[in-house]
Amino acid sequence: MAMDAIQKDLLEKVADLHEVPQGAYNIRANGEAAARSTTANIDIVTKTDKPGIDIVIKPFTKNESVHIPVIISKTGHSEMVYNDFYIGEGADVTIVAGCGIHNTGDSESRHDGIHTFYVGKNAKMRYVEKHYGAGDGNGKNVMNPTTVINLEENAYVEMDTVQIKGVDSTDRVTTAKIAKGATLIVSEKLMTHGRQVATTKFEVDLDGENSATHVISRSVARDESKQLFLSNVNGNNACNGHTECDAIVMDKAVVSAIPQIQANHTDASLIHEAAIGKIAGEQLTKLMTLGLTEKEAEEQIINGFLK
Repeated sequence: MAMDAIQKDLLEKVADLHEVPQGAYNIRANGEAAARSTTANIDIVTKTDKPGIDIVIKPFTKNESVHIPVIISKTGHSEMVYNDFYIGEGADVTIVAGCGIHNTGDSESRHDGIHTFYVGKNAKMRYVEKHYGAGDGNGKNVMNPTTVINLEENAYVEMDTVQIKGVDSTDRVTTAKIAKGATLIVSEKLMTHGRQVATTKFEVDLDGENSATHVISRSVARDESKQLFLSNVNGNNACNGHTECDAIVMDKAVVSAIPQIQANHTDASLIHEAAIGKIAGEQLTKLMTLGLTEKEAEEQIINGFLK
């Protein structure tokens, strides 16, 4: 795998990779497979009918990881990728995804991806996804991730998604169906600036008895950027659901939050929360008394908020 300095920087930003990772991995660069490795328990197979891969994890696989970052450094490159994940019964794995785009031209560079997860009975998965854009051109960096999650009985999934910076437009869609005793925990962190636009949509069906979900989004909107948060949690059985949006709005930015819950069962327990506001003046004052400038104080508060 021969990569230039820009591609290596993108890999570090979206997947924390400074070198070839251990375990299974598939690195996609500018629409082509740049490197791949499998293990005895994890197989990665190229799809034959459309762009993308199948990741198959054997039942009861423990303490293994899969890295599947995508990087784009060609101006005007656009792609649609379909990745399917099959996590076997009783497995316990970590999957690290992410997309980085470096665009120095005038044409739009774009990555659309659909990740579909089939998480087996009693399986556990941690999913980490980072998005990052860079480049000094006028062309836009566009990323539209769609995540489809199917949890079987007593499965457990933690999903941690981050949009770092530099993404001009994003439409983030997550849907989930949760079976008996299964749990989905989602933590989203998002920052927009300039005239960037970001939309987040969650649709979660709590279908099984004693199923549960916690969907939490934290975001910062700066300059003239716009954000829209939509969430819908459907309690279709005796279940517990919680959805929360917490946003800091700055400058001339606009943030809209529309959390929705629907109880379709008498034993469904559902909560939704939304809070949007500016940085509190007393927070800035306290940090400035310690010697920070107003801008430095703002950055400290934002970094802490998005941790």
